[in-house]
Amino acid sequence: MAAILEKGFSELSNSLEGDLFNDVLHKTIYATDASVYRKMPLGVAYPKNNQDLKILVEFASKNKISLIPRTAGTSLAGQCVGDGLVVDTSKYFTKILSFDEKKKTVTVQPGIIRDELNLFLQPYGLFFGPNTSTSNRCMIGGMVGNNSSGTTSIKYGVTRDKVVELKTILSDASEAVFNDLKSEDFLLKMEGETLESKIYKNIYNELTNVEAQLEIKNQFPKSSIHRRNNGYAVDELLSSNLFGGNETHINLSKLLAGSEGTLAFTTEITLQLDDLPPSKNIMVAGHFTSIEESMEAVVIAMKHNLYTCELMDKTILDCTKNNREQIKNRFFVQSDPKAILMFEICTDDDEQSKIQANALIADLEQHKLGYAFPKLSGNEIHQALELRKAGLGLLGNIVGDNKAVACIEDTAVELKDLPNYILEFSKMMEDFGQQAVYYAHAGAGELHLRPILNLKKQEDIVLFREITSKTAELVKKYGGSFSGEHGDGIVRAEFIPKMIGEKNYQLLKRIKNTFDPDNIFNQGKIVDAFPMDKDLRYAPDRKEPEIETIQDFSDSLGVLRAAEKCNGSGDCRKLPSAGGTMCPSYRATRNEKDTTRARANTLREFLTNSEEQNKFNHKELYDVFDLCLSCKACASECPSNVDIAALKSEFLYQYYKTNGVPIRTKLIANNTKLNKLGSIVPGLTNLILGSSITKNILGIATERNLPKLAKTTVFKWYKKNEKRILEKPKSKGELFLFIDEFTNYYDVNIGIDCIELLTDLGYKVAITNHEESGRSFISKGILDEAKRITNFNISFFKNRITDEVPLVGIEPSAILTFRDEYIRLADDKKSAIEIAKNTFTIEEFIKREFDENNISAKRFTSEKKVVKIHGHCQQKSLSNMQPTFTMLSIPENYSATIISSGCCGMAGSFGYEKEHYQISMQVGEDTLFSKIRNTNNDVIIAAAGTSCRHQIKDGVNRDTDHPVSILRAALL
Repeated sequence: MAAILEKGFSELSNSLEGDLFNDVLHKTIYATDASVYRKMPLGVAYPKNNQDLKILVEFASKNKISLIPRTAGTSLAGQCVGDGLVVDTSKYFTKILSFDEKKKTVTVQPGIIRDELNLFLQPYGLFFGPNTSTSNRCMIGGMVGNNSSGTTSIKYGVTRDKVVELKTILSDASEAVFNDLKSEDFLLKMEGETLESKIYKNIYNELTNVEAQLEIKNQFPKSSIHRRNNGYAVDELLSSNLFGGNETHINLSKLLAGSEGTLAFTTEITLQLDDLPPSKNIMVAGHFTSIEESMEAVVIAMKHNLYTCELMDKTILDCTKNNREQIKNRFFVQSDPKAILMFEICTDDDEQSKIQANALIADLEQHKLGYAFPKLSGNEIHQALELRKAGLGLLGNIVGDNKAVACIEDTAVELKDLPNYILEFSKMMEDFGQQAVYYAHAGAGELHLRPILNLKKQEDIVLFREITSKTAELVKKYGGSFSGEHGDGIVRAEFIPKMIGEKNYQLLKRIKNTFDPDNIFNQGKIVDAFPMDKDLRYAPDRKEPEIETIQDFSDSLGVLRAAEKCNGSGDCRKLPSAGGTMCPSYRATRNEKDTTRARANTLREFLTNSEEQNKFNHKELYDVFDLCLSCKACASECPSNVDIAALKSEFLYQYYKTNGVPIRTKLIANNTKLNKLGSIVPGLTNLILGSSITKNILGIATERNLPKLAKTTVFKWYKKNEKRILEKPKSKGELFLFIDEFTNYYDVNIGIDCIELLTDLGYKVAITNHEESGRSFISKGILDEAKRITNFNISFFKNRITDEVPLVGIEPSAILTFRDEYIRLADDKKSAIEIAKNTFTIEEFIKREFDENNISAKRFTSEKKVVKIHGHCQQKSLSNMQPTFTMLSIPENYSATIISSGCCGMAGSFGYEKEHYQISMQVGEDTLFSKIRNTNNDVIIAAAGTSCRHQIKDGVNRDTDHPVSILRAALL
C-alpha cells in the first residue's frame, strides 16, 4: 500500500496547481494541532482552487484515505489531526469574494482570518460577531467547522447563526450549494439521483419520522442553551414546518456548521453581518473570593443587558504574573481574587453607560457578591481583553509535565443551572484530587474547565478518561451541551452516544454515510470516533530522553520541555495587522513550516523519537530553523514564552558537532576578530568586502551594502580623548559603558555621541577592556566560544557592577545578552543574574535618570522636531519601547511616536545572506518600509539597532539615527 501511495502522490502532485508534500518535516509539523493528540498524516496538500480540491477528493476516494481539512490548526479537540492527507486551505483560499453592504452579507473563502475580515468591514460599520480568543489567526472555515462563538455570543450568537450559504464539494467531487430554501424548494431538491438529491431525501426521510423528532427533542441539549454543538445539529432542523416546526424556510448550512469537515469540503462561505456595537463601552471587572460566588453573580449580572460576560480564575491570573507581555495588562487586578468576571456594557452615550455600570455594581453589592468593581474604559478594556485572550496559551506556561488539559473545557449549561452545576463539578473534581482551571464565557453558561494532568503517565491518562466520562454524565444530568464551541473532535466524539442517546447517534451515522459513503472526510470525528485516550502527543510512561545541552534550560526542566511548552495555540500565525512582531518569517512566507509552532514541535518530535546518537542531527531540523530570525518575539509574545531563538542556537551548536561549521558561518561569527585585523587598513578592507566578487565568494547578497569599518574605533578615540573627558564635572554618578563590537568598529560616531552626552550631563563614564558581547557567536550557534566570552565578561564585571554603578550599552542585541543568553551560558549563574539586574540599554538608563530628576529638559533645545521610532526586536522582547519614547521626548518640542512595526528583517547576518535576502526584504515590507516611506523627509527616523539602520537604508534609502545621537544633537 505504501508503494502504491508513493506513486500515487507523485502523480497527484503533478496534477495539482497547488502544493503537495509527503516529506518527514511536513508530516511532523502537521501531526499535531492545539490539542493533546498526535497522528502522523500521509502528507499535506495546499490546494490553490476548486479543481485541486476535486482532484484531492477523487484521490482520497480511490485510495480509501481520509482528507483532514485544516485552516489555522488551533483546534483544541483534535479536529485537525489524522492519519490521512491534511488539506490546508490557509495559504491560498484566503480571499474576500464579494460584499453586499445593503444586505449586510459577505462571501469569503475558508482561509480568511476573522480579524482580517473585520478590518475590511469596519469602514462600513459592520462586523462578523463571533469572536474567539484566537481571532487574530483563526479562520472562518475553522469557525464554521467548529461552530465557534467566543466572547460575544450572548449578544451576537454563534457562527451557525451567521451562515447564510455554503458552497461545497461533496464526497463524489460534485459541487453543491447549501442555502436558505422554502419548504417546497427543499422538496424539489430531492428529485434526481445526484448525491445532493440523496442528501435531501435522507434528511427528509429521517426527520419526518415523528418518533425521531421526539427522540431528538428529548435527548439533545436544551434548546435554551445557545452554545450546543454535540454531533450534527439535526435539532436545528426541527424548526422547519417540514419536520414539525413553524418556519417556512430551511437551510442545511446549519447542519454543516459544527460538522468539523466530516460531511463536505467547504469552498465559499456567505455570512450575515451585524452593525458594529455601540462605541461608548464600560467594562466592570468584578472581583470574587470564590468560583461559586462568581457563578451566583453571573445569574444576577445577565439581567443587565451585557455585551460580554467573561471569567478568569486565579490560575489564569497567576500565569499572567510571569508573562512579559501580560504584566502590563494586570493594572486593574486588586488583591488576589479567586475569580474575575468581566462585564461589558455598551451604549451610544457615555453617561448612559456609566448609569448602567453603576446599576450593575449596585445590584451585585446588594446581593453581597464581589469585593471590588473597577470600571475600565478605552484602551483599558482592550488591555483586559488581551489578558483574557492570552489565557489558553498561558496555561501552557506551567513548568513541568503537569498541564491544564483540554478535555472537559467546552461544557455549557442553562444559565440558571450554572451555580449548581459548578458546585457539583467542583465536588467531583475534589473527589479526583483535582483543582480545576476555570476560564471562559460565563454569561453564556459555558466554562472552560480544565483538570491538571500529566499525560505522560498512564495513571493520568486513565484519569483523563474518567474525568471526561464523569463530566459528560454531569452535563447530561443538567441537559447541557458537552461541546459548546470547541467541537467534539477526538476528545469528545466518543461521548456523543451518551450525550444524545444511541438512537440519535445512529441517525448521525446514517447522515454521515449519506453525505460521505466512503468515509473520506475527516475520519474519526463525530461518528466512529477515534479513542479519546490514544494517539496522544506523548507515549505513556516513556523513558524521558536525557539530553545534554551547553545552555542551561533548567527554567523549563530541560531543552525538551522547553520545546514542549508549545501547546499549538498558533499565536505565531497572526499577521502584521494584528500588531507585534511574532513571527516575521511566517508573515513573509505564510507557510506553517516557518512558524514558531512548527519549530518547537519539530524539535520536540526529533528529541523524543530520534534514534540518532546526536538527536539534533537531522536535516529536517536545520530546514525548519533556517528562516528563524532569532528576533526573540516569541519569548515575549508567545503566551507560553517558547524561546525559539535560544532553541535555535542550541540546535545549531549540537548539529555542528556532527556536521561541522560552514566556512561562512565561521567568518560571520568571528567578525570581531576579523574586524580587528581589517581596521588596521579600513579603507582597503571596505573596498575588498564591498566588491561583488567577495560577496559572491562569501554567499552575501550582491544587492546588499555591507557595513563599512570606521577610520578609527571607539576604544582608540576614547584613549585619545580620555584626559579631556575625565576633566569634565561628574556630579551624577558613575557607570560602565559597554562598547560592543558593532559600535566599536562600525558605528563609532554613535559611541562617541553616547560618551559625550553622558559626560556632558555629568556622569563618569568608565570604559574598560571587556570582551565583545558574543552576539555573533550566539546567533550562529557557536556556543562554546560564546560561553567563553560570557564567562570572561561575567567574571570581569561581577565586582564592578552594582546598584550604584550600572552597566549601560548602546546596541540592544549586544547589551541585552547580559539579561538573556548570559544567564543560560554562564558558569557563575548567580553573578550573571546579579549583573543582569543592573544592566541597562542607554535608553533605559536615560529614562531612569530623567524620571529621578537627574536629567533636566532645560539642558536641551526648544527647537521643534518630529521623531519616529522603530524598535529593535530584542529590545521590544526583553525590554520595551517606552524608555526610547521617554528619552526622545525630553526636549520639550520634540514630538516622538513609536512606529507600529515588527521585525525589520535584517536580523544580524540573516538579511545579508544571499539565500535569505528576498525573505529579509519581505519581512521589512510587511510592517516597516511603507510606514517610513509615508513620512516626510524632515522627520527623524530613530532606530537603536545597527541591523535595523542598515535594513532601512537598503529598503527605503533613508538615513536613520540612534536615539542617543538624536538626544546628543539636541543638547545645548
